[in-house]
Amino acid sequence: MEYTILVADDDQAIRDGIEIYLKNEGYRVVKAADGKEALDVLSNEDVHLVIMDVMMPNLDGIAATYKIREEMNIPIIMLSAKVEETDKILGLSMGADDYIGKPFHPLELLARVKSQLRRFMTFGTYEQKASNEIVVDGLTLNPDTKQLFVEDEEVNLTPIEFKITQLLMENAGRVFSIDAIYERVWKEPAYNADNIVAVHIRKIREKIEVNPKNPKYVKVVWGVGYKIDKL
Repeated sequence: MEYTILVADDDQAIRDGIEIYLKNEGYRVVKAADGKEALDVLSNEDVHLVIMDVMMPNLDGIAATYKIREEMNIPIIMLSAKVEETDKILGLSMGADDYIGKPFHPLELLARVKSQLRRFMTFGTYEQKASNEIVVDGLTLNPDTKQLFVEDEEVNLTPIEFKITQLLMENAGRVFSIDAIYERVWKEPAYNADNIVAVHIRKIREKIEVNPKNPKYVKVVWGVGYKIDKL
């Protein structure tokens, strides 16, 4: 799916610079030079996320954000040269989802864009949200695209690692023995499977856990097997 992002900033150099980075990541970009123009674009385009500068002529970013929130729930990331805490609070209280001060590193902005889009497409109200995604705590798994996200950040798993994670997430709260995991994932009778499964579990933990030695997601039930807890 191609996401469309609106960049609203009265500085053309900033608009064009952000556009370059977004297009390099595969996003479609539409632009506006002020808040009023941003609202006009939103009325004519199917936009998935807005990057909105605070200080703009005609209609500033705060007022534009307030008007957007009257009708739409799409993510809004505010940009501002102001870094005072009160300015951030005002922007967020008007409905912004994130706030980044100028100057900013483009890669930081890209990371926040991806995070907000993932959060919205997973937990928001967008009508094209994948209906078969599996969400357990901070894990989001898409069986169709073979993607796993941990706290909105994509994690690359091997096909076997993905199948094990999918099995545990689809049956959150249920404990699977090593033999049961092996037979369901490898599709063959388990024979001396302990070490094989344990190695894959260890690799999964190294990729998805902050502290693999004290896992938050993939838990061991001693003498029984492994599970991922329900919320």
